[in-house]
Amino acid sequence: MESLTISRNSSHVTTKKFLEPLDLNTLTPRRKRSADLDTMNHPKSKRARNEKGVDEELSKARPTKAAKRGQSKAALNETPSQRLDVYVFGSGESGELGLGHLKRNGKPPTNVKRPRLNDLLDAKTVGVVQLDVGGMHTVALTHDNKIITWGVNDQGALGRDTTWVAPTKDADADSDSSDDDDDDDSGLNPKESTPTAIPGKSFPSGVKFVQVAASDSASFALTEDGQVYGWGTFRGSDGVVGFTRAETAAGNKVQRTPLLINQLEGIVSIAAGGNHVQALDMRGNVFIWGTGGQFQLGREVLENYQVRALEPQQFGLPRGQIKHIACGSYHNFAIHKNGRVYAWGLNNYGQTGIAKGAGEGNAVIRRPTIIKSLADHKVADIQGGNHHSIACNEDGTVLTWGRCDDGQAGISIEQVPEADKIFDDRGKPRILAKPSAVPNIQAVAVAAGIDDSIALTESGEVYSWGFSANYRTGQGTEEVIEEATKIENSAVKGKKLTFAGCGGQFTVLAGPAEGN
Repeated sequence: MESLTISRNSSHVTTKKFLEPLDLNTLTPRRKRSADLDTMNHPKSKRARNEKGVDEELSKARPTKAAKRGQSKAALNETPSQRLDVYVFGSGESGELGLGHLKRNGKPPTNVKRPRLNDLLDAKTVGVVQLDVGGMHTVALTHDNKIITWGVNDQGALGRDTTWVAPTKDADADSDSSDDDDDDDSGLNPKESTPTAIPGKSFPSGVKFVQVAASDSASFALTEDGQVYGWGTFRGSDGVVGFTRAETAAGNKVQRTPLLINQLEGIVSIAAGGNHVQALDMRGNVFIWGTGGQFQLGREVLENYQVRALEPQQFGLPRGQIKHIACGSYHNFAIHKNGRVYAWGLNNYGQTGIAKGAGEGNAVIRRPTIIKSLADHKVADIQGGNHHSIACNEDGTVLTWGRCDDGQAGISIEQVPEADKIFDDRGKPRILAKPSAVPNIQAVAVAAGIDDSIALTESGEVYSWGFSANYRTGQGTEEVIEEATKIENSAVKGKKLTFAGCGGQFTVLAGPAEGN
């Protein structure tokens, strides 16, 4: 607990308490934790790999049969076809970079400081056309309709079996006979760290995919006829809650193979937060499901009724009027057809863009509420991180708001008017209470990580800023990047990048492959 001085204007200063939530998993660890720590309250942290028996028990035939209930319908969504080059950087210590488990060209698959082309995702042979990044895993769609995954699979987020027994080293071997620094094997699970397709038998024959999405511990795939498949699980502050209402009631809280979410149809877009998902249908209606302890589902979810929230439902948004959806870890956005932007969910750092409760530890926006501070902006893209958010307007202007004490804003905080900042008890700016423009950038798309952000320009340049532990900003340093800085290295020089996704401790970039 610490006091917080609120500066709303130059003539009025008040003081109140800044309380960090104690009963929520709202603060993701910024540094890698020891593997023996309790992991139930930290969904983005690596867990001990001792679940072989659990994997076998939960990988029953029933989920696969459920997936095969899907039936082909008329095409609703367009299938992407542009093959992409994929670049990665960041930690990789859980296989989330997808670089395999061995050194390649003398380079280890972990702690990548700047963008590196992932040659295991070669555009000619693999041909990724769309992808999304979760807390510690990535899911991608290929040109030939395969869904490939890599990263942490502790809770089934990869949708396939990754059981692996690590080889034991000879204890009698002469320790001086080899140099650990030159060891080609990183010790990573090769079945997790190597991009691999989910078996085709996991899906109905003839199904065609158009989009994938990833949350902390689950993945989702949208078909051309508007159906949604998913696998993994949702977690709450007390650990695993479940994946679907029916399967959880049957005792299966972790869905390790793809399952058709049969309450959804006519879907045209999906977006995933930390442990919740939004789906937009062809009529402009939004459905939401997952865990909702911080009102990220747009309604109160009582502890005894958490399982009911695993079923997609409509909620407080205007029906038939939404054109775009986006998620933060514990908050959400929806753009109305008239351009107004709605937000709801956790608001302890003002991450929703709504001033109410900003600076109060358990502050939430209970229902979808119009962000008045964006009324004069024509928002084209918007994304949420853990406690901050970022958007870009149709004219390219980049806006940020929310937590700002680790460079999340991407601007010189000293130049922001006092009335737009909330200070901690040491007088340090902690919250950017009003959307503020990031100078010298014209962006067409944005992305947000835990405490870092990315903006992509029309010409394909990429700017990053924020908390840089594990090299997640791609700037070659672990120091905080206070202001928006162009990512430049030989791998991406001259490339037009069109996608950015931020994970817990890593980032993925992608752009059209030459000659494809």
